[in-house]
Amino acid sequence: MRIPASAAALAVGGSLALAGLIVPAAHAVGTVGAVGTDQECRGLGVANLYGEFIEGDDTHTPDAEGAVAVGGNANFTGGFSVGQELTAAEVDALPGKNALVVAGKITGNNTQVMKGNGVYGSRADGAVVQAHAGTIAQGSSPIDFKAEFVRLRAAATELAAVPQTAGATVQARGAELTFTGGDAKYNGFTVDAARLQGAKDVFVKVPAGSVTVINVTGGSYDMAAAGTTGFHLWDAGKSAFVLDDKLQSASGGAIRSKLLWNFPTATKVVKNSAAAWAGTVLAPNAAFDLGSGGPVNGSVIAASLTGKGGAETHHYPFTGCLPGPSVPTPTPTPTATATVPPVVPSGSPTTPVTPGAPTGPSGSPGVPATGRPGTSAAPSPSASGAAAVPGTSAGPSVQADAGGNLAHTGSGPVLPLAIGGAVVLAAGGGIVVAARRKAAGKA
Repeated sequence: MRIPASAAALAVGGSLALAGLIVPAAHAVGTVGAVGTDQECRGLGVANLYGEFIEGDDTHTPDAEGAVAVGGNANFTGGFSVGQELTAAEVDALPGKNALVVAGKITGNNTQVMKGNGVYGSRADGAVVQAHAGTIAQGSSPIDFKAEFVRLRAAATELAAVPQTAGATVQARGAELTFTGGDAKYNGFTVDAARLQGAKDVFVKVPAGSVTVINVTGGSYDMAAAGTTGFHLWDAGKSAFVLDDKLQSASGGAIRSKLLWNFPTATKVVKNSAAAWAGTVLAPNAAFDLGSGGPVNGSVIAASLTGKGGAETHHYPFTGCLPGPSVPTPTPTPTATATVPPVVPSGSPTTPVTPGAPTGPSGSPGVPATGRPGTSAAPSPSASGAAAVPGTSAGPSVQADAGGNLAHTGSGPVLPLAIGGAVVLAAGGGIVVAARRKAAGKA
């Protein structure tokens, strides 16, 4: 007796669907330096989806290349563009596809959401928010900022408690400070804020692909105190340190995409306006001052944020697996349905911010150094007396290495999905039986 093709296909499809649904969603990583045995990949939760993830207020112009989430009020007076460098997959991963989330009031007559949607709690009179490839809505925040920052503070504290990786060193040489680690998977360092801010140039030498966490102790950090102007990352292929900037980065961005600066106890962090800061900054208790020039080539997670002029956040999200239990990424909340059209003040048409246009000093060509820091082949910006001018968003983005997607580490959805798969399988089997009986009756 021949089984009808449609019934057979459904039965097989039900089996495959069930098999696919019960595959574990979390992935494990190998032994991580001093961390210990195999473990699930720990990310930074929903914060890792945003280039600026701020618990309180965000006062910033002119650009954030990635997504922006603000738990308080957002003051974008002077013009602000959001999300120009997001990929379609990154937009889809955002809660409600919202590249801009402002839980409180938004101010500013020219806020442009280049990709994705936007949602805000309220807006000031005359505020204009426009979406180029999505919708803008007034509604409740899809993010529970209070809960997220409870987890982020716990994560910062736990990361700081991980001992410095065996063999890793932090060495000062004049006005230069060098972090050196040789572990292929994880390199953790601990440095006092006063020692870090005393360096005019910072060098990081770790294998490409390894996760690097620099834990900075102390209540505050002011990069401008000693005039830090350069972050140099080791490029094994070139056997040289490369000054990190918009237009260049060591190993095609593989070092900075897994570089995390952790400030578990700082209440104030200040970036020097003459520097491009390489890597993501986790400072969940701090008021973060971007200054008036130079970008962070990574994400900023902080209690509050201020920045102006050419001080941008560039879209290079953190892609590493961290030691410790995972910070869960909540299920995205559907986009608010009440779309509010932008309000343009009468008699004063708005000129949108041009995405990718230079908004500060032009990008520097960078000064790759050969050999060790401090040699004549690696001129330090401080040595020449001319501060390195970091690049702005005028240049093409350097793509971060693969592996940036956050893993789901909970097993909650597996059971209901497995039951659903079993129902599909049972239905397929029922159709097969019915087909057989029908065929037998005709025989």
